[in-house]
Amino acid sequence: MFDHLNGPALMETREGIRRFIADELLPMERELGLGSEDVWPKETLQRVWRRSAELGYYAACLPVALGGKGLSILEQCALKADLAASGSALAPHVLGDLGGPPRVGNMLKYATPEQLERYFRPVIRGEKSTCFALTEPHSGSDAQSISTTAVQDGDALVINGVKHYISGAPFADFAILMCVTDASTSPPEITAVLVDLDLPGVTVEQRYVPMSGQHIDADIRFDSVRVPLANVFGGKGNGFRLGMSRINVNRLLHCPTMLGLATSAYEASLDYARARRQFGGPIARFQAIQHMLADMAAALWACESMIAQTAMLADAGADLRTKAAACKLFVSERCFEVADKAVQIHGNVGVTRHHPIEQTFRKLRMFRIFTGTSEIQRNTIARAILEPTQATS
Repeated sequence: MFDHLNGPALMETREGIRRFIADELLPMERELGLGSEDVWPKETLQRVWRRSAELGYYAACLPVALGGKGLSILEQCALKADLAASGSALAPHVLGDLGGPPRVGNMLKYATPEQLERYFRPVIRGEKSTCFALTEPHSGSDAQSISTTAVQDGDALVINGVKHYISGAPFADFAILMCVTDASTSPPEITAVLVDLDLPGVTVEQRYVPMSGQHIDADIRFDSVRVPLANVFGGKGNGFRLGMSRINVNRLLHCPTMLGLATSAYEASLDYARARRQFGGPIARFQAIQHMLADMAAALWACESMIAQTAMLADAGADLRTKAAACKLFVSERCFEVADKAVQIHGNVGVTRHHPIEQTFRKLRMFRIFTGTSEIQRNTIARAILEPTQATS
């Protein structure tokens, strides 16, 4: 994947990350006997974060001035695809996808110097983890309908509410929390607040496990939690704009993860079709199997090409609203179809619980929901293509 990218810095980083996974992470997983569907101790995750930071990978997506490698979005896509295809349970933690620098990278410009030193530089160093807390039990795709409140009381804010299905929350040290600070406006005024998750009144609840089996999501309950006014992030009333500023690139950066997972399923299917024997020979000789493999290869090429072009547009500073939505829609649905064909090719093995193909199938099904459902992406695309017509009618 992304083999046409041959910049020396990227090639060195890709090779270094491959060695890190092979020489350190996979042996650690075997030693601890833990996989992607197990609960990982936070101290183990912290060890991975710090080691990745020490090797120069953890903050690779950030500018050099902030300790990163200044990689382009296209180069980040290559790394994320590699990691997803590696089969390592700890792969998402190498770049900090679940609570590290990618969670905060494009928002650092909004941080005060004090916030940068207290909250964000520790994240960059792999010493702290964060989560972005927007969704609520009754406000998923409708982000402006949140009901968590932050009411000023002297020099503090008092926060009450519940955030639902927050990725990275089980091992986060603080949340970038979206709160309503004025419900009298339409839409309500939403403000981002930095909230330490060890404060009195904060409860992180892991009451469910998504279909991927990964213990990476939780609800966060806030019961009269007091936070200094200095923890307002990005200015009062700017929370919704701040949250939306990250969503387009975030949607795009989910796509190489899907591509990496689907590619691993495709490659496993190739190997299985060559090795599995039925009726006197390998099943790869059957045209039905050949056609599925051909469709998978074509879909993966289309997905890689679409991701690469969208990433280049992002690097050029283009407006990504429609392109990112289209990319997320297309890649999530095509990669799931690849996983579905992989299950079919593997037969009873493919539907066996905890088999890598079955796990990949479940993970890729979730991506059609995460970061905006396929229907939300279609809404975004439809508005963009219909607006010119509406404007002249």
